[in-house]
Parts: sequence; structure tokens; C-alpha cells
Amino acid sequence: MWEENFDTEHEVGRKLDYSPVSWREYFDQMEDVSVGLADSGDVFRIYKAGSDGPLLVLLHGGGHSALSWAVFTTAIASRVTCRVLAMDLRGHGATLVRQSDDFSTQTMSSDVANVIRACYGETPPPIVLIGHGVGGAIAVHTASNMLVPTTVGLVAIDVVEGSAMDALHSIQNFLKGRPKSFKSMDHAIEWSVKSGQIRNLESARVSMVGQIKRCEAEESDALEQASPATDVVVERNEEFYDQSYVNDKENAVSEVGLGSEGQSVYKWRIDLSKSEKYWDGWFRGTSNLFLACNLPKLLLLAGIDRLDRDLTIGQMQGKFMMQVLPPCGHAVQEDKPDKVAEAVAAFLLRHKFAEARRETKRSAVRS
Repeated sequence: MWEENFDTEHEVGRKLDYSPVSWREYFDQMEDVSVGLADSGDVFRIYKAGSDGPLLVLLHGGGHSALSWAVFTTAIASRVTCRVLAMDLRGHGATLVRQSDDFSTQTMSSDVANVIRACYGETPPPIVLIGHGVGGAIAVHTASNMLVPTTVGLVAIDVVEGSAMDALHSIQNFLKGRPKSFKSMDHAIEWSVKSGQIRNLESARVSMVGQIKRCEAEESDALEQASPATDVVVERNEEFYDQSYVNDKENAVSEVGLGSEGQSVYKWRIDLSKSEKYWDGWFRGTSNLFLACNLPKLLLLAGIDRLDRDLTIGQMQGKFMMQVLPPCGHAVQEDKPDKVAEAVAAFLLRHKFAEARRETKRSAVRS
């Protein structure tokens, strides 16, 4: 689940635009929501869209941010009448909390309930929890513990206990194998697409802003020494050294030495390697928790091989809806936002949680 298959498609014949795009292109508003006491509380960054229908609470995967749902938000809003609340989980994106290193499922699922309560009070609208990767595990725990009483549905995207547990040993290698920093936001976006981390340029241009942040070159050097081995990215079975993207110590020093004061580099917002003690707890037992949730459920997978034994049996018994999406990476809702939106819309319509948009109804009649 954490290891990416770097066989992304590339458009040929024209120069691609890797410049960042604002969240405003996809969401209606951005808010910083305070949870807890005003003087010492935590502040969560959220993005909203829509004003009617069920509330889709979107929880991103490890290392990502709420902006990973941007393109999906536009896609789902064009299919069904719904509201969207996407939040930066603690330690991620622009969220600021006192204990930013507490990634326990108990704390993170409580965060979800607290943010919803802060936004909608004690009587929020009907809610469908939708989570990807770690966010999917948090969604399962939130639903299982009935922390949000108005929850009516649960959608887990590419989070399967069996395959996740098998992949835990390789997460550190995955994290070590990617660049430590980038020369610019444009370079980071270009790397994310060419490396296969995100296989959809449109999504990468809006979501990478939530994954990296700018800092001064001197600060970057002080924070972390460059890796002695050159970072390598695999692209279409060819290895290329990403010196054009990475701004390691040597590059930073040489550029500052050329007289450019205040040279900035971009580094990852969160050091996921420091959350290692929580990795096991994120996924262990999630398959049975998912199956035991007394709610309509949908499981979206990037590949059928990801199913573990418990989920295979549960799927054969008809305990949840499941759909395997076309070939894509782990960032499913970014790689195939329209396909994910189609599956989620069908789930919402089947259980009468939402109504189809008029345009969707007309196209259905024509076909």
C-alpha cells in the first residue's frame, strides 16, 4: 500500500504546467477551526463545499492533506447534491495542535468528532465518513466507536489490514527513498507526477501545496544533513537522478554562494518516519472493525490483490459494497477522482443518502 509503482503516464509533445493551483478552484471556503479551550486549544484547517444534502467528511492519508480531495470534491459535487468537509489531520497540512506527534487512532478519531462538533454543534447533518489509507483507518475507528452519532455511511479507500500490515516494514525505505527537499513548489509538483506518487497532474498541482512548505536554505541545512546516497526515482523502468528537483545541502550552499540571499527550499510538512510507533495501531484489527460497523459500507481498492482473508469472506457474504478501480497508485482519489466519485455517488444514491444532480439525471435518461 505504501510502495508506489512508478509507471505513470506522461503527455508527449507539449510542455506541461507544474505551477501550483489554489484551493479556491475546488472548494467554497477554507476555515481554521478551534477545538478545546480558546487560549490553548488545537486549530484544524478545513475546506468546505456545498450547502445541501449529506455531509461527506473526507480524511486524507498519511503525509497528504485535505487538498488531496480537491479534484474529487468537484467531481462528486457534479454528480450528487452533497456537502463536503475535508480536514487536515493533526500533524499534517496547516493544522496546528499542541501534541502534533500523537497519532494514536483514539486521538485522531476524537479529532474528527471534535471538528464536526465545532462546525455543526450537537446535531450535525447526516454524515458519510470517507477515508483514504490512514484516514480510512481513522474513519473506521470513528464509526466503530460511534463518535459521530449522525453517521449514516462509511467509505474506506485502499485501506486493508492484511496488505497494510505486510507493507509496514517497507515504509521507512519508501520515506528514505524520496527527496528531502525541493528547489521550488513547481519542482515538487513535477517530481510527484514523474515519480508516480500522484499520477494526475491536475490533482498534484493543488495537493502538493499541502504536503510541503517553504523554509530558508540555511534552516533546511541545519534541520537535516543531505543523504550520502543520491536519491533515485524510477520512471517507466528507467532510473534517473532527480538533481533537477532536489535541493540537498551541496546545491543549497552553491546557490547561496552565488549571492542569492534568502534562498528558499521546500521541505515535507511532516516527518512520517517519527510516527512509526503508531503504524501498527493504525491498521491492526481494522478489517474486523470495518465489518462490524452496522452501517452501509463501501470499500474501494486500487487492486484486488489487496483484499485480506477477513474482507474476502465478508465481501462474499455481502456485508459491504466493493469496487476495484482501474490501475492506479495508492493515492486513489487523486489518480482517478472521477472513477472514485462515480463509485461514491452510486453508493450514496443506492442508499438514498443523496439525490442525483439534474444534469446527472438527464444524462442517465439519454443513455
